[in-house]
Amino acid sequence: MIKKILPTMIGAALVGGMAPAVADVTVFGHLDTSVDYVDQNKSTTNLNCNTCSLGFKGSEDLGNGLKAIFKLDFQFDMTERNNGRTSTNKVDVVLNPSTTTAVTTTTTVTIVTKVTDSPDSITDRDQWLGLAGNFGQIRFGTISTVYKSHGSMIDPIYRTSLQARDHGLQSRAHSGAGENGQGRAEDTFRYDSPSWNGLKVGATYTMQTDTGGSTDTPFGAGVEYKNGPFLVFADYLTNDNGGDDQAYKLGGKWTFGNYALYGQYEFDDGLLSYLDGNQLGGNKGDGADVWEIGGTGTWGNNMLVVAYGEKDNTSGGPGEAQVADQFGEDFGKTETFQIVGVHSLSKRTSAYLGYVNRSFDGYYFNSNDQKKNFSDRDEWSLGMKHLF
Repeated sequence: MIKKILPTMIGAALVGGMAPAVADVTVFGHLDTSVDYVDQNKSTTNLNCNTCSLGFKGSEDLGNGLKAIFKLDFQFDMTERNNGRTSTNKVDVVLNPSTTTAVTTTTTVTIVTKVTDSPDSITDRDQWLGLAGNFGQIRFGTISTVYKSHGSMIDPIYRTSLQARDHGLQSRAHSGAGENGQGRAEDTFRYDSPSWNGLKVGATYTMQTDTGGSTDTPFGAGVEYKNGPFLVFADYLTNDNGGDDQAYKLGGKWTFGNYALYGQYEFDDGLLSYLDGNQLGGNKGDGADVWEIGGTGTWGNNMLVVAYGEKDNTSGGPGEAQVADQFGEDFGKTETFQIVGVHSLSKRTSAYLGYVNRSFDGYYFNSNDQKKNFSDRDEWSLGMKHLF
């Protein structure tokens, strides 16, 4: 269906001069590819497309200072064919050749199913409809949280293979999609205030679609203040999943001349541990605080980015003692160092070369009951980005 809709929308946008209804529609896109060398236990080299996307946004003047606004953003992978993937399932089927006999035959039938949600398929990013006016703007649909938005504001290499959220410098609350505190919230309303002398507030409210009668109401709120070279923000986010399920964040950026310093600290009260995946078997814990500090220097068309950050290990959840016995007290704690050089070829095109080292504290016992340390991860990336 998407394949049919996209050409129609593109065509409508291209003939905007002939169709007043789409006169305010803008086509935009983000293309970023990189060659990534990763060394952790074994080395691999791959060509990757990093959140490449094509989108449409626009507005309609409704009068009296009110506008209807919308955005439709689609993500794709231009380094791989969009073939989807196949899923093979084997089902035992009982065949009864006659209703007059008790003799039956059991055979195994293999069912091959085409699945269209592979990493190479076209997927949705932020997609919303809303209203804007003197009150600010209210949007509803699938939309990034305020928590995520503030994190992206201080990452100088956001949406590249070296972005902070992919290397432990920022938590998983800045990525993913869903209804439980992920960076892109589904079934969500978001309000953003106008700027009051540099002060702005924002909030999100998610309507759960659980079929089990859940009354959970995930929500978040944030405030930012921007004045000249200074940016500071604070955020709160919860998935309201019961118990400790919250996160708090403080951060900011200071620009002075050709240089800038930035950073943030994320306090985990259960939510970041919840989003961390299946650590501790998916049970609740807390204390997985994440912090980063970094700086940039710009000389002509060249920018150097240096950053360092740490993520603490989860504690307090059921099963912690067993995990500590097997993986060590520091299981889950990581340290990340990053250095990246960026060269601007134009206002919309740039190239970058960077290195990231991520160390994993703790240990584990292999199948031979031998004590082993977790391996460090080294990554080199050479990439190119174009915006339109």
